[in-house]
Amino acid sequence: MPESSYSGKDIQVLEGLEAVRKRPGMYIGSTGPKGLHHLVYEIVDNSVDEALAGQCTTIEIVIHADGSVSVTDNGRGIPVDNVPKYRKSGVEVALTILHAGGKFGGSGYKVSGGLHGVGVSVVNALSTRLEVEVKRDGKIWQMAFERGKAKGSLEATGRSKATGTKVRFWADPEIFETVEFSWDTIATHMRETAFLNKNLRITLTDERELEPRYEEFRYAGGIVDFVKYLNDKKESIHARPIYFESEGAEGMVEVAMQWNTGYTETVLAFANNINTHEGGTHLEGFKNALTRTINDYARRQGILKEKDDNLSGEDIREGLTAIISVKLREPQFEGQTKTKLGNTEMRSLVQSVVTAGLAEYLEEHPKPARSIVMKSTQAAKARAAARKARELTRRKGLLESSTLPGKLADCSVKEAALTEIFLVEGDSAGGSAKQARDRSFQAILPLRGKILNVEKAGINRALSSQEIQALITALGTSIQEEFDLEQARYHKVIIMTDADVDGAHIRCLLLTFFYRYMRPMIDAGYVYIAQPPLYKISYGKKHEYAYTDKELQKVLARLPESTKYSLQRYKGLGEMNPEQLWETTMDPERRTLLQVTLDDALAAEEVFVDLMGDQVEPRKLFIQRHAKNVRFLDV
Repeated sequence: MPESSYSGKDIQVLEGLEAVRKRPGMYIGSTGPKGLHHLVYEIVDNSVDEALAGQCTTIEIVIHADGSVSVTDNGRGIPVDNVPKYRKSGVEVALTILHAGGKFGGSGYKVSGGLHGVGVSVVNALSTRLEVEVKRDGKIWQMAFERGKAKGSLEATGRSKATGTKVRFWADPEIFETVEFSWDTIATHMRETAFLNKNLRITLTDERELEPRYEEFRYAGGIVDFVKYLNDKKESIHARPIYFESEGAEGMVEVAMQWNTGYTETVLAFANNINTHEGGTHLEGFKNALTRTINDYARRQGILKEKDDNLSGEDIREGLTAIISVKLREPQFEGQTKTKLGNTEMRSLVQSVVTAGLAEYLEEHPKPARSIVMKSTQAAKARAAARKARELTRRKGLLESSTLPGKLADCSVKEAALTEIFLVEGDSAGGSAKQARDRSFQAILPLRGKILNVEKAGINRALSSQEIQALITALGTSIQEEFDLEQARYHKVIIMTDADVDGAHIRCLLLTFFYRYMRPMIDAGYVYIAQPPLYKISYGKKHEYAYTDKELQKVLARLPESTKYSLQRYKGLGEMNPEQLWETTMDPERRTLLQVTLDDALAAEEVFVDLMGDQVEPRKLFIQRHAKNVRFLDV
């Protein structure tokens, strides 16, 4: 029989949790830092489910000195009695069988979080060791596992009147690229979880430091406190956030919102505590109700005259910070990353709740209501003033025109999926990049100086900037409400700046622009940061490049002691000749690119407001907090 035959003996069945270890990305998204932290969230989700069921008030998370993580709650505890079908304890079944738990049609939970329901069994499969302790039925029960397999059976080891579950796990270094947990990543996620679950107390302790780090998250105001937190560094138009909630057969809805004097919109939507980055029916219902209700009020009050056009949704949402949180029994998630809510019934429920709640607020609070409407009308005027500038940025097929600001050097291939554009700092580096590139698929757009900080400027001022006009025109997608990802002329947009303070500032300004005006480009994974080398080490007729100080030390350590070498520190792209720039930074076979992602909307929002906003104090605090992490600083 030929070797290429395919018969019954070729069919492989992965038993138990083997499938998880074989294909971890299918269950936790990736084996990088994002997937690693997902392990913590899966266990916390189980504890949050207990809180949603009214059975848990406290969740304690500890990053231990040995790198393991434990999550303890005071819920009911995982059932310890036998599951009839498997003849094993509920603890063992929950930890060794996928999709086993109280969330799948039983009466254990009315509403549950977690995206896939795979939970703690996946954490068990991807850990070298996992220990579970359950306090229930007057006893303390314990059990251990190694790489998903039980080590012994569930045993009663003591007595306790308390109830709850403690899970401690050691992530498997054979599976993950890194097993080092980030305090900031976990803390941001836990803060968000605490905001979304009013009065739930979550503590985080890090025992890896000489003096353990500790923080507690508990918010009596829930999502109202969330809005206050997001608006803390901004000037609000009305003192207190607007809040309303309702519960129906379809589920529960909570909405909190507050306008500020800024130009950016921050609307975050959640379903069962999951940040629905791609939106969905609940967000559509909110936007529809908001636009209609504000326009109706403006016309009744005579602020909008009969001849005036209605205010657009974008005008109304300028400067708005809002949280929409819905909880429902059977959420349907769809979209590219399964973070778009598809339940049609939530559209009408959220729309009716927002329409009634907002209309009542506007009638009862005439002064803030008028301020909100006036803010929207000013936004509309600014948008109208920017319309002509926007027209100039629309794609007209004239991108090779010599009059186009920015001097775009386009590529010959027209299929967007195969092309990339380098956003390069200055004409000098732009000239080197144009000579270095592969003209077939690499385009170059030199940017003169520092682009406008769009965090502090309205859309009309942003679109009056020639550099921003050139950028939008070259990319082809337009911006904000007219943004169309399918019109993107390149599927890789690579920011390539010098490795100094000015280069870092330009990179930050560009990322702010993409975050505020072209965020779907980041969500789609189209935005990258080039990594030019810091050093060139030459010895004999050979040379090597080092991209970090650590890498430099490794290269030098490899050289024999008698070897004479010269060291060049690159401070700018212009210092490289075209061949060096191609070899180190632009050649797809040898370069290193960092893909820009938004794993956490709250963390991203905080960073952009802190670093690029009007307030100086948040920037000062950010620098003080992160100064020890700076690898190099040119002065």
